[in-house]
Amino acid sequence: MEAARRWARALALGAVPVAVGVLLWAAMGAGEQQRQEALKALPEVSPEFLDERRRHNRLIMAALREAAETDENVARRPVPWRK
Repeated sequence: MEAARRWARALALGAVPVAVGVLLWAAMGAGEQQRQEALKALPEVSPEFLDERRRHNRLIMAALREAAETDENVARRPVPWRK
């Protein structure tokens, strides 16, 4: 009888953290649809902003590519550096 009581107590103590985790996961998952809608409504999703971001990323990748291909320390170049 004592062994059954210990098993029941161990199962209950093990199930509590799992149940709390499942409840938290369900609570976080419920707001996911609203979060996705809010992200779509942000002004950063405009085509102009995305084009500017792509251009910026292309410039950064070109600078990184050049830095990788040269032995010069490009971080020590004068400040008004342009490609």
